[in-house]
Amino acid sequence: MKDKLIIVTGPTAVGKTSISISLAKRLNGEIISADSMQIYKYMDIGTAKVTEREMEGVQHHLVDFVKPDEQFTVADFKENATKLIQSLNKNNKFPIVTGGTGLYINSLVYELNFVDVPPNQTLRDELEAFAKERGNCALLDKLRSIDPVAADKYTENDIQRIVRAIEITTISGKTYDDYGSNFRVPNDSFEAVMYCLNMDRQKLYERINQRVDMMIQQGLFEEVQRLMDKGYGKDLVSMKAIGYKEVMEYLEGNESYENTVEKIKKLSRNYAKRQLTWFRRDKRIKWLDVEEFESKDEIVEFLVGDIRKKIY
Repeated sequence: MKDKLIIVTGPTAVGKTSISISLAKRLNGEIISADSMQIYKYMDIGTAKVTEREMEGVQHHLVDFVKPDEQFTVADFKENATKLIQSLNKNNKFPIVTGGTGLYINSLVYELNFVDVPPNQTLRDELEAFAKERGNCALLDKLRSIDPVAADKYTENDIQRIVRAIEITTISGKTYDDYGSNFRVPNDSFEAVMYCLNMDRQKLYERINQRVDMMIQQGLFEEVQRLMDKGYGKDLVSMKAIGYKEVMEYLEGNESYENTVEKIKKLSRNYAKRQLTWFRRDKRIKWLDVEEFESKDEIVEFLVGDIRKKIY
């Protein structure tokens, strides 16, 4: 018997958290977060981290357990999540992986070869300095000259991934393609069902804008200031998350308040667009337009019925 697995994904602000919690309550399930930013402690508002009240008693895993200056890789996620999936199945509970980080989800549903190349901070600093001086496109061109396959997977805004790809090839002599030959080979260890929540693009963007306004009202700027006071700087991966990086620029006097808010909204909308593009690559995903349902309860009822038909 394969371990059962439910995946609920979708773009930011589409309503994954609330729906997955209701689903977990109906199916005696627990939630495994697939959000690469909600793993961090002290970063609650800007990551829209689920609160204890919102959890409604449903157990959540891989949330709020890594300090902002600690490393947590996709390989770490896969290892932790796989153990949780196996444990929950043994205890007759449904593991519900919920989140919008595509690479985290892919690490479970595909046979990915993870790269055992340790980070080289000196090289990373040099590459980031190169991007600041010459521009993001120049950095992407640098990657294209040594690994054109990897370069075609990124845009000039994917700085962290571009830096990592250059780092891997420079240190190991192997390209991402050498390591990732099984990138699209499905992992058949699980009996999985996958759902992607979606809605009209313009309405989604309106929800994203409203969420950013709410984050600011809840104290996003103050949260970033507290992180800076703790010594967490802009060089950290965690602090480069959307919202945190832009607020740091404002607090350091490099940007106006109005431009900061608009930039966060724009980057969040762009991120949602990239998420949707990522999820469309996997034909196993069942897409649900949340606007076609009368209520959240109706969405959950549909999911419960579909899951029972497929893997119950």
